Amino acid sequence: MNKRNYQRELDQLLEHTQKEEKVPCLFLHSCCAPCSSYVLEYLSQYFEITVFFYNPNISLEEEYRKRVAEIRRLVAEMSFTHPVHIMEGTYDPQIFYEMARGLERVPEGGERCFKCYRLRMEEAAKLAKEGNYDYFTTTLSISPLKNAEKINEIGEALAEIYEVKHLPSDFKKKNGYKRSIELSHEYGLYRQNYCGCVFSKREQEEKMKQKQISEGSVL
Repeated sequence: MNKRNYQRELDQLLEHTQKEEKVPCLFLHSCCAPCSSYVLEYLSQYFEITVFFYNPNISLEEEYRKRVAEIRRLVAEMSFTHPVHIMEGTYDPQIFYEMARGLERVPEGGERCFKCYRLRMEEAAKLAKEGNYDYFTTTLSISPLKNAEKINEIGEALAEIYEVKHLPSDFKKKNGYKRSIELSHEYGLYRQNYCGCVFSKREQEEKMKQKQISEGSVL
């Protein structure tokens, strides 16, 4: 079975939208400012966007506040073809910990992450439906570490439940991830070295420790 090309699907959808000469409304879940930078530059050419920052997975409130401030600053400083608005969701890490119960030791990129994608995307789908948006999607697929196939699978399932269209995405394509790094430098964005949750932070710290031990042994 051939793997779906989500970027090609998005290209076709955007081409169709332009022929209709209308500007649809997109409800865009944002995981952080660096990941959002390219996605906003790209999609604001075609949509009026509401950026939805909803990430109860972020482990420390200080870290959460830092990331919120950066996405707000980015939206204020970037120039867009069509209007871009911002909405902040509720920050309640307990929601994430309840979701992750029993999956605490699952490696990064596994079932816990998939449930976390869904947790955040489901809130976006609900609000997109309530707000009568034309589409919803997430910035998550820009990361080379995130499973685009799973993200789109979740998005399509939620689209059926909430009766709001999901915008297909694999934003790392077309050098999207590379462009997000360039834009992060251009706007001086804070780039975190872990996804957000306490488990990814712990895994990153363990990797760094192993790297230091390895480099120490070489020296």
